[in-house]
Amino acid sequence: MDLEKQPAPQAPPPPSPAPPEGCLTVAIRIPVRIVVLVLVVPVRLVWDALVVAGRFLRDSLLRPLWRALVVWPCVAVWRYVVVPLAKAVGWLGKVLLVVPLVWLYRSVLTPVGHGVAWVVRGVVAGLGWVYARVLTPVGQGTVWLLRGLGAGIVWILTLAGRGLAWVGHGIVAGLVWVYACMFTPVGRGIVWLVKGVGALLVWIFTPIGRAIAWCARGLAWLVSAVVGAVVSGIGLALYWIARILLVLPALALWRWVLAPVGRVLVVVGREVRDALGHAWRIAGHISLAVGRFLATLFRWIFVEPVRWVYREVLTPVGHVIRDAVLRPVAEAARSVGRITRAALASARESVRQARADVRRMLFGDRGQPQVVSPREPTGADTRTLGSSTTALTKD
Repeated sequence: MDLEKQPAPQAPPPPSPAPPEGCLTVAIRIPVRIVVLVLVVPVRLVWDALVVAGRFLRDSLLRPLWRALVVWPCVAVWRYVVVPLAKAVGWLGKVLLVVPLVWLYRSVLTPVGHGVAWVVRGVVAGLGWVYARVLTPVGQGTVWLLRGLGAGIVWILTLAGRGLAWVGHGIVAGLVWVYACMFTPVGRGIVWLVKGVGALLVWIFTPIGRAIAWCARGLAWLVSAVVGAVVSGIGLALYWIARILLVLPALALWRWVLAPVGRVLVVVGREVRDALGHAWRIAGHISLAVGRFLATLFRWIFVEPVRWVYREVLTPVGHVIRDAVLRPVAEAARSVGRITRAALASARESVRQARADVRRMLFGDRGQPQVVSPREPTGADTRTLGSSTTALTKD
């Protein structure tokens, strides 16, 4: 029942039909594609030939030449010159610098440093005693004396300030009495006189100012009306002159000349672009077929004979040379290498022993380190619960 209630799947909407093409498009397309195909096929063949030649030169000539001229010399210089030279310089640096510096640090600088540290600790302890026993009491006495002097100076300044404040209060009170008794009536009379004069001037000049303002507003309205009418008439005349002489001819030129020519050029350009794309793809297929044919011809003419010569002639000769010449030479070289390494190891051991003897003669033998016995017994002396060596199971 549930399956019956489910809605049936809807079919996908049909694709929208392509817009119809005009007769001009169809008439331009075929000759343009033919001409473009004839022009593009040689270019594509030359391009593919150049690409194949460039890849062949890169893989067969430039890359091996780069490796032979740059990579392999750099690797050889690094492996056989720089690395051994660096090892030799490192060994010389260790023998000539590191070992003497370590000896100097252990035998000279460390004892001197311990002595200097002991002296510094003694000096610091002496300075601390002087600070605690001498400077601290002197500083406390000085602080007490300065506090007393400061309290006396503050008391004197406080009394002086109070006296000056009392004198200033009397002077200010006298000045206030003089102002209240003498200058206040005179000031009030001057203010009343100024207010009367101002009211009289306002009553006289206000109607005159209003009349002048009304006349100015009327004159400004008249001037603005006249100027607006003149400017509007001139602007309307210029608008129609420009519309008739410029806009309408330009609009007619655009609508009846430029727009049709532009549509034709757009159609031609689109068709040329599509024709170039189709011609390039077709030329690619043609170039691929020609290339495969040439590759097959080259393989049967050159590659297969060379391969047969390599497999049937050069390979057996190479095996004979490898078994009869190269392997004995390699075995002899390995033997020489082993003998050389053994001789170098023996020489290094001799040098090491000589250096140890010289160090022993110069600085003496430091002695063997003492072996400390372990805390726990080992071997048969180990304490276990199963043996009779413990206090619990001893008879």
